[in-house]
Amino acid sequence: MAEPGRLTRDEVAHVADLARLELTEDELELFTGQLAEVLDHAADVASLDLTGVAPTAHAMAVSNVLRPDEVRPALDRDEVLGQAPSVEDHRFRVPRILGDAP
Repeated sequence: MAEPGRLTRDEVAHVADLARLELTEDELELFTGQLAEVLDHAADVASLDLTGVAPTAHAMAVSNVLRPDEVRPALDRDEVLGQAPSVEDHRFRVPRILGDAP
């Protein structure tokens, strides 16, 4: 008999059925134990007293390293297109990949 509040094999079979997963008897036994451990850990975390602990998105401080957005000289369009294997209407011409154009 399962412990009170403990995940049962029948519950795992029911969830697997809802997810349209076909599990063998061995898989049901394995996953019942694994899922029970995960739920036990989640219950342990939920029971922690977090009074005074600020919510965080990461365990460590994360910051982006950005450079200043400065205008710089661009490449000459005609020079770049002059080196392209195929040009059409002042743009690179590439093969179609999605079929006919609308």
